Amino acid sequence: MFAQADLEVNSDLHALTQVQEWFEAFCAEQIACEDCGELRQWLGTQVYPLSLALAEGFTNAVRHAHHNLPLSTPVVLQIQLDEKRLAIRIWDYGKPFDPSTLKEPSPGTLQEGGYGWYLLRRLADDLHYIRTDRERNCLEIVKYASPTANSHSSELNG
Repeated sequence: MFAQADLEVNSDLHALTQVQEWFEAFCAEQIACEDCGELRQWLGTQVYPLSLALAEGFTNAVRHAHHNLPLSTPVVLQIQLDEKRLAIRIWDYGKPFDPSTLKEPSPGTLQEGGYGWYLLRRLADDLHYIRTDRERNCLEIVKYASPTANSHSSELNG
């Protein structure tokens, strides 16, 4: 493991600013690392799209997974970065859903909502959503540092 960070926030959309600032501070620290080589440049190009993906995943957890749960219900976030990839994990306690049942928006049509999963699939190289044995859901958003680094070796520790 090269670097990791964890954050726990309440199920409150007002926490989004804190979540994004935490992510951007993590990335800035890694970009400033003198020993990170080419990874620094790659990560610099990924901060904005991955911040957008994190925002989408977090707001989905709050709006959908936790919509009937108290604001005090935690959303746990984790970032893991190594020389091959950056993985963002968003853990929630809501009822699970099956992302394969979501219809992709038709080109040229406007609809209210329904773009989140579509957007996440476009921003990530790998996207996983699982129900863990601890009655939590985990959305994992993965971006690979190079096309050859895509090994599909996800480790969800719930």
